[in-house]
Amino acid sequence: MKNPIIASFQGGLIVSCQALEGEAFYGGEYMAKFAICAEAGDAVGIRANTPADIKAIKAVTKLPLIGLWKQDYDGYEVYITPTLREVEEVIAAGADIVAMDATLRDRPGGVPLQTIVRETKRAHPEVLLMADVSTTEEGIAAEQAGFDLISTTLSGYTPYSPQSSDPDFELIAELSRRVSIPVLGEGRIHTPEQAVRCLREGAFAVVVGGAITRPDTITRKYTEAMAQFIDE
Repeated sequence: MKNPIIASFQGGLIVSCQALEGEAFYGGEYMAKFAICAEAGDAVGIRANTPADIKAIKAVTKLPLIGLWKQDYDGYEVYITPTLREVEEVIAAGADIVAMDATLRDRPGGVPLQTIVRETKRAHPEVLLMADVSTTEEGIAAEQAGFDLISTTLSGYTPYSPQSSDPDFELIAELSRRVSIPVLGEGRIHTPEQAVRCLREGAFAVVVGGAITRPDTITRKYTEAMAQFIDE
């Protein structure tokens, strides 16, 4: 039987409420308000970064929360919940699902991804795990490692995956055919039409962040398009 949280995602929109340090909306108070707006707009879930933001959002919404913690480690490209330490902190903050980099790149401390998955499942059997991947090979390996869901988050953000300004529809379609766990379409989804296409290509649900929660990015799309017109 499919997990009830996963079942609640089917066909729905998950809103990624994230802001980086130095941005105007950085901080749990602001992200919580974005989450309230997402819930009012009929989103089925929230994706959030840092334990502080996760706690703030969990306090104001009943939506399932996909938690992660972006941390940089010198010498390593993996930064989305890269070690067991971040996994434990995200769980302690109240995340229902933990998202982590599931690429095949080296991880801090040399601990294999499979070990992190196994230890997390042993200690927290109630917590679901989401694999952020950039290729079909990584998605297949993630299913074999024991992840519960896969997201195409990192396509275009690894040097060996297709570089595009648009969603990786091909990866969504191929993974949906090749694995038995749900595949979420995520990454560079700019319009409702693209979100619908993700579903058409086989996505179980769709995750949208910047097109909803990054006002500076949204503004820049307008100003750049208008400036291009003026320069013609």
